[in-house]
Amino acid sequence: MSYTIEQLHLGQKDHFEKTFSDSDVMLFAEISGDRNPVHINDIAAKSSVFGQRVVHGAFVLSTISALLGEKLPGEGTIYLGQESKFIAPVFIGDTVTATCEVVELMTDKNIVKLHCSLVNQNGNVVAEGLATVMPPKI
Repeated sequence: MSYTIEQLHLGQKDHFEKTFSDSDVMLFAEISGDRNPVHINDIAAKSSVFGQRVVHGAFVLSTISALLGEKLPGEGTIYLGQESKFIAPVFIGDTVTATCEVVELMTDKNIVKLHCSLVNQNGNVVAEGLATVMPPKI
């Protein structure tokens, strides 16, 4: 399903959930080229500030892209920008729920701004920010 700007309203929200497995993280490291040991090496990560391997920040934020492109506004959405702040690490095995809420509609420009929050399975906010998108016109 997709929403045009005329079908969206302030306060409208949706969510997307993802559990980050070890194989997901290893594949993302290969696909992205980001092989930072804190993501892929247990021994190196153990001596890091996190004490264990963490999921790539860009991978965690990709749950927002999935939500925007699949649900709200949905298929055909053009992602124009993202402002994000990382608050807490996401570890292998964590489940993150991305929630986006429409906070601004610029109907004359066909642009929507959405507040995005990412929360882990313990209810802790791990990242938040503001997405700017162009919803589909059909």
